[in-house]
Amino acid sequence: MTTETAPPNLYAAREPVFPKSVQGMFRRLKWAIMAVTLGIYYLVPWIRWDRGAHLPDQAVLIDLANRRFFFFWIEIWPQEFYYVAGLLIMAGIGLFLFTSLLGRVWCGYTCPQTVWVDLYQHVERLIDGDRNNQFRLLKRKWDAHKVARRLLKWSVWLLIALATGGAWVFYFADAPTLLVDLLTRQAPAVAYATVGVLTATTFVLGGFMREQVCIYMCPWPRIQAAMLDENSLTVTYKDWRGEPRGKHRKRAAAAKVAAEAAEPRIGGHAPLIAMPGIAQRTGLAGGIPAAPAAETGALGDCIDCNACVNVCPTGVDIREGQQLGCITCALCIDACDEIMAKIGRPRGLIDYCSLADEALERQGNTPLPVWKRVIRPRTILYTVLWAAIGIGMVVSLFLRDTIDLTVRRDRNPIFVTLSDGSIRNTFEVRVQNRNPDPNPFRMSVTTDADIQLRLTVQGEDPAAILIPPDATKKLRVFLTAPTEADFTGRIPATLWIENLFTLERSPYQTHFQGPEAP
Repeated sequence: MTTETAPPNLYAAREPVFPKSVQGMFRRLKWAIMAVTLGIYYLVPWIRWDRGAHLPDQAVLIDLANRRFFFFWIEIWPQEFYYVAGLLIMAGIGLFLFTSLLGRVWCGYTCPQTVWVDLYQHVERLIDGDRNNQFRLLKRKWDAHKVARRLLKWSVWLLIALATGGAWVFYFADAPTLLVDLLTRQAPAVAYATVGVLTATTFVLGGFMREQVCIYMCPWPRIQAAMLDENSLTVTYKDWRGEPRGKHRKRAAAAKVAAEAAEPRIGGHAPLIAMPGIAQRTGLAGGIPAAPAAETGALGDCIDCNACVNVCPTGVDIREGQQLGCITCALCIDACDEIMAKIGRPRGLIDYCSLADEALERQGNTPLPVWKRVIRPRTILYTVLWAAIGIGMVVSLFLRDTIDLTVRRDRNPIFVTLSDGSIRNTFEVRVQNRNPDPNPFRMSVTTDADIQLRLTVQGEDPAAILIPPDATKKLRVFLTAPTEADFTGRIPATLWIENLFTLERSPYQTHFQGPEAP
């Protein structure tokens, strides 16, 4: 008789992550990037740009109603969407480039999820206190003190989320006008819906899901491995220097340094372990004295203080190697450097390091210069592709016409024989005036055949068609072959549109259709 056992429960509840505040070079860098990115996001819709009396004066505007996109002096129309596609391709190649150089650096510094989570965590520390206070408050019963703290924190989070959702809709309409409409409840329903959805997602993802978005929802950690190689710099715990770890104190560390100084020297110098990136921060240009702790039985430099774990915004232990949760924010480097300074050991136990440098350092050799790691075939290819697309787009922007002509033949029927025996073809023509002022246009037709086609425009004088600024005008155009014209089949024809103010001309190759030969 066999007894059935219940299947194991694979569900694991989320462990709250309350990162400890830290000071250092990378923390200051994150502060600067946060200020720049949030400043761009919140302030750009309010920048004005004078385009004349007939066009909007918002510097960056996605004008969905008129199907246009304004970016300072650049205007993009729907038929020019390839510029937007080019920008997206450049962004992708740029992401590949920086990932091949510095690993998941996008996630650690400029990803919107990272920026807003970082902002939310600073608000949380300001209200609830640092890491230990946050854990105590989490375990505390729901009394008046905890309720007040939670309501205050969530209220600030909600205001940030509301500002985030509100800033996004300002990119799609005149910001000052839309703000007044939102406050007076005169804005379109879609504006309120968009603000509501973005507010809710920012509040939930930034406040409550945090590292879960980075670990489980974001696909980039699983894709980035294709961009990395042995020369890519990633945040690395140097176990050959730190292990075996132990709770030794500063006095023990000082004794260890003294013992290492008394060891036999090779060529008058103690063996060195090269530490890339440490010379600038510690002044140890050649490295640190080599002390293979695992071989000698002595403790390594890691004192197992967990400072690197406590500051991690996703709660990973970098000493366990590269993980999906590591966003390469480098705050563990700041935390570890601070501890190393306190116990009298060189900084850089946790540092940016490549797999190739790791192999060299384990053997006590000097790693290659950083520039040799940066300049390699993969990064050169990414840079060339990125620059080529950017240069091509800039050249195309400067060379593009201010007239766009689109012609569509009326095929029902293809041609008509009029009562006087003349033959007429009908076309639907769209002329786009990309100038900031209303301009007069003239339309004409030419053909290589000996037939003089007559051009007429329904409701317009072909010699003086006034088109509003930055607008498209739809015209119904007729081409007529005279009665005496003796031809069959089709003959080539060219429709011309000319701006009488700028004298710019734009052709469109088509054909004039007559009856087929018997």
